[in-house]
Amino acid sequence: MDIDWFGHACFRIRDKGVTIVTDPHPEELGYERPRIRADVVTVSHPHPGHSAVKGFRGSPHVLTAPGEYEIGGAFITGIATYHDARQGSEQGQNTVFLFDLGGLTVCHLGDLGHGLAQEEVEAFDQVHILLIPVGGGNSLGGALAAEVVSTIEPNIVVPMHYGTPLLSRELEGVDRFLRAMGAGHVTPQESLRVRPGNLPEDTQVVVLDYHK
Repeated sequence: MDIDWFGHACFRIRDKGVTIVTDPHPEELGYERPRIRADVVTVSHPHPGHSAVKGFRGSPHVLTAPGEYEIGGAFITGIATYHDARQGSEQGQNTVFLFDLGGLTVCHLGDLGHGLAQEEVEAFDQVHILLIPVGGGNSLGGALAAEVVSTIEPNIVVPMHYGTPLLSRELEGVDRFLRAMGAGHVTPQESLRVRPGNLPEDTQVVVLDYHK
Protein backbone atom coordinates (compact mmCIF):
# COMPACT_ATOMS: atom_id res chain seq x y z
CA MET A 1 0.00 0.00 0.00
CA ASP A 2 1.22 3.49 -0.91
CA ILE A 3 -0.13 6.71 0.66
CA ASP A 4 0.64 10.21 -0.62
CA TRP A 5 -0.50 13.52 0.93
CA PHE A 6 -1.79 16.28 -1.35
CA GLY A 7 -2.24 18.80 1.46
CA HIS A 8 -4.96 19.48 4.05
CA ALA A 9 -7.07 16.29 4.35
CA CYS A 10 -6.43 14.98 0.83
CA PHE A 11 -4.58 11.68 0.42
CA ARG A 12 -4.14 9.17 -2.37
CA ILE A 13 -4.28 5.58 -1.14
CA ARG A 14 -3.21 2.91 -3.65
CA ASP A 15 -3.19 -0.86 -3.30
CA LYS A 16 -3.70 -3.76 -5.73
CA GLY A 17 -4.92 -1.63 -8.58
CA VAL A 18 -7.38 0.44 -6.52
CA THR A 19 -6.83 4.18 -6.05
CA ILE A 20 -8.75 6.12 -3.40
CA VAL A 21 -8.64 9.89 -2.95
CA THR A 22 -9.90 11.47 0.27
CA ASP A 23 -11.37 14.95 0.85
CA PRO A 24 -10.11 16.69 -2.32
CA HIS A 25 -9.63 20.45 -2.05
CA PRO A 26 -9.77 23.38 -4.50
CA GLU A 27 -6.65 25.37 -5.41
CA GLU A 28 -8.03 28.36 -3.47
CA LEU A 29 -6.99 26.53 -0.32
CA GLY A 30 -3.34 27.10 -1.26
CA TYR A 31 -2.31 23.62 -2.38
CA GLU A 32 -2.18 22.54 -6.00
CA ARG A 33 -5.39 20.81 -7.02
CA PRO A 34 -4.72 17.08 -7.48
CA ARG A 35 -5.70 16.06 -11.03
CA ILE A 36 -5.06 12.35 -10.90
CA ARG A 37 -6.83 9.11 -11.65
CA ALA A 38 -9.10 7.70 -8.96
CA ASP A 39 -11.45 4.75 -8.57
CA VAL A 40 -13.05 6.15 -5.40
CA VAL A 41 -13.29 9.67 -3.99
CA THR A 42 -14.53 10.13 -0.42
CA VAL A 43 -15.92 13.31 1.13
CA SER A 44 -16.12 13.50 4.91
CA HIS A 45 -18.35 16.62 4.87
CA PRO A 46 -19.49 19.14 2.24
CA HIS A 47 -17.31 22.12 3.21
CA PRO A 48 -15.46 23.54 0.14
CA GLY A 49 -11.99 22.55 1.38
CA HIS A 50 -12.98 18.88 1.45
CA SER A 51 -15.39 18.34 -1.42
CA ALA A 52 -13.83 19.38 -4.75
CA VAL A 53 -14.78 16.12 -6.45
CA LYS A 54 -14.65 17.19 -10.10
CA GLY A 55 -11.68 16.80 -12.43
CA PHE A 56 -10.48 13.30 -11.58
CA ARG A 57 -9.68 10.84 -14.34
CA GLY A 58 -11.33 7.41 -14.29
CA SER A 59 -14.97 8.35 -13.50
CA PRO A 60 -14.58 7.53 -9.79
CA HIS A 61 -17.31 6.51 -7.39
CA VAL A 62 -17.94 9.45 -5.04
CA LEU A 63 -18.86 8.49 -1.45
CA THR A 64 -20.34 11.20 0.77
CA ALA A 65 -22.32 9.36 3.44
CA PRO A 66 -22.11 6.61 6.05
CA GLY A 67 -22.61 3.06 4.81
CA GLU A 68 -20.81 -0.05 3.61
CA TYR A 69 -19.34 -0.23 0.13
CA GLU A 70 -17.32 -2.71 -1.92
CA ILE A 71 -15.57 -1.19 -4.95
CA GLY A 72 -12.80 -2.78 -6.97
CA GLY A 73 -11.81 -5.14 -4.18
CA ALA A 74 -11.77 -2.39 -1.55
CA PHE A 75 -14.11 -2.71 1.43
CA ILE A 76 -15.10 0.76 2.63
CA THR A 77 -17.11 1.68 5.70
CA GLY A 78 -18.43 5.18 6.41
CA ILE A 79 -19.21 5.92 10.07
CA ALA A 80 -21.31 8.91 11.16
CA THR A 81 -19.59 11.33 13.57
CA TYR A 82 -19.67 15.10 14.10
CA HIS A 83 -17.68 18.09 12.90
CA ASP A 84 -17.89 19.78 16.30
CA ALA A 85 -18.13 18.92 19.98
CA ARG A 86 -21.88 19.74 20.14
CA GLN A 87 -23.24 16.78 18.16
CA GLY A 88 -23.15 18.67 14.89
CA SER A 89 -25.24 21.65 16.02
CA GLU A 90 -22.49 24.09 14.98
CA GLN A 91 -20.72 22.52 11.97
CA GLY A 92 -22.86 19.54 11.01
CA GLN A 93 -21.96 15.90 10.56
CA ASN A 94 -18.67 14.28 9.58
CA THR A 95 -18.13 10.85 8.06
CA VAL A 96 -15.15 8.78 9.13
CA PHE A 97 -14.08 6.37 6.39
CA LEU A 98 -12.41 3.00 6.93
CA PHE A 99 -10.62 1.40 3.98
CA ASP A 100 -9.85 -2.32 4.11
CA LEU A 101 -7.24 -3.02 1.45
CA GLY A 102 -4.83 -5.91 1.09
CA GLY A 103 -4.92 -6.92 4.73
CA LEU A 104 -4.48 -3.35 6.02
CA THR A 105 -7.12 -0.99 7.41
CA VAL A 106 -6.72 2.76 6.91
CA CYS A 107 -8.92 5.17 8.87
CA HIS A 108 -9.47 8.72 7.58
CA LEU A 109 -11.11 10.80 10.32
CA GLY A 110 -12.12 13.66 8.05
CA ASP A 111 -12.83 16.78 10.09
CA LEU A 112 -13.69 14.97 13.30
CA GLY A 113 -14.43 17.63 15.91
CA HIS A 114 -14.73 15.63 19.14
CA GLY A 115 -13.08 12.94 21.18
CA LEU A 116 -14.14 9.30 20.85
CA ALA A 117 -15.51 7.14 23.63
CA GLN A 118 -14.23 3.57 23.83
CA GLU A 119 -17.57 2.15 22.66
CA GLU A 120 -17.39 4.37 19.55
CA VAL A 121 -13.89 3.17 18.74
CA GLU A 122 -15.01 -0.46 18.92
CA ALA A 123 -16.96 0.13 15.70
CA PHE A 124 -13.64 0.87 13.98
CA ASP A 125 -12.22 -2.60 14.68
CA GLN A 126 -8.43 -2.80 14.13
CA VAL A 127 -6.93 0.34 12.56
CA HIS A 128 -3.43 -0.07 11.16
CA ILE A 129 -2.98 3.44 9.70
CA LEU A 130 -4.77 6.48 11.12
CA LEU A 131 -5.06 9.75 9.17
CA ILE A 132 -5.99 12.37 11.76
CA PRO A 133 -6.66 16.15 11.80
CA VAL A 134 -4.42 17.98 14.27
CA GLY A 135 -4.65 21.69 13.44
CA GLY A 136 -7.64 22.75 15.51
CA GLY A 137 -10.16 25.20 14.11
CA ASN A 138 -13.37 23.22 13.76
CA SER A 139 -11.60 19.86 14.07
CA LEU A 140 -9.20 18.20 16.51
CA GLY A 141 -6.30 20.21 17.89
CA GLY A 142 -2.95 18.69 18.78
CA ALA A 143 -3.70 17.65 22.38
CA LEU A 144 -7.13 16.14 21.69
CA ALA A 145 -5.81 14.43 18.57
CA ALA A 146 -3.15 12.72 20.69
CA GLU A 147 -5.91 11.48 23.02
CA VAL A 148 -7.84 10.06 20.07
CA VAL A 149 -4.68 8.27 18.88
CA SER A 150 -4.27 6.65 22.31
CA THR A 151 -7.89 5.48 22.18
CA ILE A 152 -7.69 3.98 18.68
CA GLU A 153 -4.13 2.61 19.10
CA PRO A 154 -3.09 2.41 15.43
CA ASN A 155 0.26 1.07 14.28
CA ILE A 156 0.96 4.23 12.28
CA VAL A 157 -0.53 7.71 12.63
CA VAL A 158 -0.26 10.39 9.95
CA PRO A 159 -1.24 13.98 10.88
CA MET A 160 -3.25 16.09 8.44
CA HIS A 161 -5.34 19.28 8.33
CA TYR A 162 -2.77 21.56 9.98
CA GLY A 163 -1.18 24.90 9.25
CA THR A 164 1.59 25.16 6.63
CA PRO A 165 3.12 28.10 4.72
CA LEU A 166 0.96 27.15 1.71
CA LEU A 167 -2.39 26.93 3.48
CA SER A 168 -4.64 29.96 2.95
CA ARG A 169 -6.33 29.63 6.36
CA GLU A 170 -4.96 29.71 9.89
CA LEU A 171 -4.55 26.44 11.72
CA GLU A 172 -2.12 25.13 14.34
CA GLY A 173 1.08 23.67 12.96
CA VAL A 174 1.94 20.02 13.34
CA ASP A 175 4.49 20.62 16.13
CA ARG A 176 1.90 20.83 18.91
CA PHE A 177 0.59 17.40 18.00
CA LEU A 178 4.11 15.95 17.82
CA ARG A 179 4.85 17.29 21.31
CA ALA A 180 1.60 15.84 22.65
CA MET A 181 2.60 12.48 21.15
CA GLY A 182 6.08 12.73 22.66
CA ALA A 183 7.46 12.24 19.16
CA GLY A 184 10.04 15.03 19.14
CA HIS A 185 11.29 15.98 15.68
CA VAL A 186 9.93 13.83 12.86
CA THR A 187 11.56 14.17 9.43
CA PRO A 188 8.86 14.36 6.72
CA GLN A 189 8.96 11.65 4.11
CA GLU A 190 7.80 11.74 0.50
CA SER A 191 5.41 8.79 0.68
CA LEU A 192 4.27 6.08 3.06
CA ARG A 193 4.72 2.54 1.82
CA VAL A 194 3.37 -0.15 4.11
CA ARG A 195 2.98 -3.91 3.90
CA PRO A 196 1.12 -6.11 6.43
CA GLY A 197 4.36 -7.75 7.51
CA ASN A 198 6.31 -4.57 8.35
CA LEU A 199 3.98 -2.70 10.72
CA PRO A 200 5.56 -1.29 13.89
CA GLU A 201 4.33 -2.81 17.15
CA ASP A 202 4.14 0.55 18.94
CA THR A 203 2.37 3.55 17.42
CA GLN A 204 4.71 5.39 15.06
CA VAL A 205 4.12 8.97 13.88
CA VAL A 206 4.79 9.58 10.18
CA VAL A 207 4.75 13.11 8.73
CA LEU A 208 4.33 13.27 4.96
CA ASP A 209 5.64 15.91 2.60
CA TYR A 210 3.12 17.73 0.45
CA HIS A 211 2.88 15.90 -2.86
CA LYS A 212 2.39 18.11 -5.95
